[in-house]
Amino acid sequence: MPRPAVVARARGRILTMFSGDPDGVPGWVRALETGDDEGWFGPDSAVWAVHNGTPTIVAGIRALLMQTLHPGAMAGVHDHSRYREDPLGRLSGTVRWVLTTTFADRAQAETGCAWVSRLHERVRGEYAGPDGDAVAYAAGDADLIGWVHCAFADAFIGSHETWGGPVPGGSDQYVREWATAGRLMGMADPPRSRQELDDAIASYLPVLRRDARVDEAVRWLRDPPLGRGVGPVYRILFAGAVASLPARYRALLGLRRAWWPAITLTRVALWGMRTVLGPESSSMRYTRMRLDRLAGARADAASDSEPTR
Repeated sequence: MPRPAVVARARGRILTMFSGDPDGVPGWVRALETGDDEGWFGPDSAVWAVHNGTPTIVAGIRALLMQTLHPGAMAGVHDHSRYREDPLGRLSGTVRWVLTTTFADRAQAETGCAWVSRLHERVRGEYAGPDGDAVAYAAGDADLIGWVHCAFADAFIGSHETWGGPVPGGSDQYVREWATAGRLMGMADPPRSRQELDDAIASYLPVLRRDARVDEAVRWLRDPPLGRGVGPVYRILFAGAVASLPARYRALLGLRRAWWPAITLTRVALWGMRTVLGPESSSMRYTRMRLDRLAGARADAASDSEPTR
C-alpha cells in the first residue's frame, strides 16, 4: 500500500496541474457553490456524466493534438500562447473554462465563456498558406471557433467512449447538449449528433495539414516539463490519447500507436488517478452544495405555500 504522505504529494501535484491549487479549490471552484440555477445541463445530463469522469484528462491531450492540425489554430498557439513557459497555467485555464461551463449556474457559465472570448480578441495574425501566400487569421473567426469546438467535443466523447461508463442518452445526447457550449462561444450551428460531429470534423480535411509547427507542438505535448512525479504517468496518457484518435488524424499528425497496450495501460493509470484523487472532485462537491441549497429553498417555498389547517 502506498504511504499516506506519498499519496498526498501525488494528489497535490495532480490538483495543481489541473486547477492551479494544491488542494483543488481555487476561487473559481469555490464559486460553483454560488448561483441561482442548476446551470445549462444538470445532474442527469450527458455532459455531467462525461465531464465528471477521469477520461477528460486524456481528452485534454487528444483535443490539443487535433487542434494543432488546423494552421490557423496552430498559428494562434505558436504566436500567442505561453504554453512553453507556463504549461500548467494554460492547462488550468482550459480546465477552468470546461468545468465552469459544465457545472456553474448559467450566469457564471456565460461570464466564463465571455472571459475566454475576450482573451481571444488579441489572438490574430498571419500564417503561410499552401502556396506560400499570407493567410490572415483571428481566433474569433467562425472557422476557428467551429474547429476548436468540434475538436473539444470529439475529444471528450471519444475519450469517454474508450474509457468511461454509460452516458445518459448516449453519444448523440452528449453532442447535442454540448452544442450549448459552442453557441456560448459564438458558433452559429454546432453539430447535434455524433455523426454530425464526425462529418463536421471531416469537412476540415482540405484545410488540415502537418508542418514544422505541428511537429514542434507534438514533440512538446509528448514530453512537457511536468516533473518526475507526473511525467511517467503522463507519457502513458499521451500514448492512450494517440491510440484513441481515428487513424486518419493520427496519420495526419505523423503519429503511430505505441507497440505496447496503451489503451489498457491508460485505463489502469486513470483508475490509479481516481484512487489518489478520491471519489468526488472538489468542483463536483461545491456544485452539489449549490444544488442542495437550491433544493432546500424550493422545499421551504413549497412548505410556506401549503394552506394552513
